[in-house]
Amino acid sequence: MSSVPAAYSGPSALGDDVRRFWHLTWTLAVTDWKLRFYGSALGYAWTLARPFMLFGVIYVVFAEFADLGARVPHYPVYVLFAMVHFQFFSEIVGGSLSSLVNRENLLRKVRFPRLVIPMAVALTALFNLGMTLVAVFGFAIASGVEPRWSWLQLPLLVALLLTLAVGIGMLLSALFVRYRDIQPMWDVGGQMLFYASPVLYVTTMVPDAVQHAYAANPLATILSQLRHAIIDPNAPAAWEAIGGAPRLLIPAAMIAGGFALGWIVFRREAPRIAENL
Repeated sequence: MSSVPAAYSGPSALGDDVRRFWHLTWTLAVTDWKLRFYGSALGYAWTLARPFMLFGVIYVVFAEFADLGARVPHYPVYVLFAMVHFQFFSEIVGGSLSSLVNRENLLRKVRFPRLVIPMAVALTALFNLGMTLVAVFGFAIASGVEPRWSWLQLPLLVALLLTLAVGIGMLLSALFVRYRDIQPMWDVGGQMLFYASPVLYVTTMVPDAVQHAYAANPLATILSQLRHAIIDPNAPAAWEAIGGAPRLLIPAAMIAGGFALGWIVFRREAPRIAENL
């Protein structure tokens, strides 16, 4: 009698125990967050220094020299908010991309849900965002931005940005295991996305002929609504920038589609990640 070899079955993306999955994710994220500042005299101050120092340079160049924000109320505050949120997005995608390869030794030795690793990257980035926003809101209030009930929209906007970033992060992390060209592609693509998103400028500065199409970019939609809800209530809301509330379905579909694609690819690749490494 001939025997048929059993199909290979490696660790799945989520595993069988959701509570164990989230416990492992939380533990890994907290450990990474603490180790990031271990042995550092200034500790968390370095996390604040990066966006604020970059903001200082950009403010001098674009606000003082180029006079880009002369007609934008609270332009420095908007740029700082936009930079911090784009950095959050970029930290998740860039960190997730190489996370599986960086954890090669752990993946080869321990059997656990593979999605724990990129999700821990996202959770660590969320910790950093939360701490940074404390200083950013302090800067906003000191600059004359008044607290409003619309600030409560921020968790929803962060959740949408998180969903988009996690979806892209899952996709790129799974592909990077097989194709190392993904890293330089993202380096270039990430820079292009930074300048193609309203970080250094606002959506209303885009020519009217292409503004509605431009606002369909999920990052543009989120940052436009962030400006309206947090900084300037007189600024166009996301549905106004995109040309009507029904058109918000376009960036919503992009976010949902990006997450679904990332999940499908990661789930398919998860059992063979250690083998492919």
